[in-house]
Amino acid sequence: MKTNLYIDRHVELVERCKLGERKAQYELYKSYSKAMFNICMRIINHGGEAEDALQEAFVDAFSNLHQFRQQSTFGAWLKQIVVNKAINQVRSRKVKWVEIEEWQEGGAEVPVEEIPLWEDESAYEVERIRNAVMKLPDGYRVVLSLYLFEGYDHEEIGEVLGISESTSRTQYMRAKRKLVEMMER
Repeated sequence: MKTNLYIDRHVELVERCKLGERKAQYELYKSYSKAMFNICMRIINHGGEAEDALQEAFVDAFSNLHQFRQQSTFGAWLKQIVVNKAINQVRSRKVKWVEIEEWQEGGAEVPVEEIPLWEDESAYEVERIRNAVMKLPDGYRVVLSLYLFEGYDHEEIGEVLGISESTSRTQYMRAKRKLVEMMER
């Protein structure tokens, strides 16, 4: 049985990159950097660290381009590298334990005059949800982001994070519950 290779619109650019053409690398970077940065931000939740993970992911991708077999799109292959880099970045952090009372006290109210006026209520709600997701603890945020935004299933999340499928499901359910609590405030 013959395996069909998936051909995407960036085949020519990828081939030029394999030949070491810097302009082609720049074109691929321009095509994917914004979307991949957003993935990093959802997982890492820190601009500088997300930029670092993104750059490392592109360096790895271009260094290992010979391993890309075009069985998926270049974007899908790159996304896997980006997700892994972002997860490794979160894992490398030193965990700081915070007492619940301290955490609740630290969540100061934003003065009303600092809340932007939104013409569109749905845009305001999207922003509120995005901000709440970013305030979730790392474990919750990573599982929630991988499941909801990146389309991973719990088995895949378990493999990527080195946890069981049931732990992934539990983290996801707790993240949803915490998110609902945060949104009700």
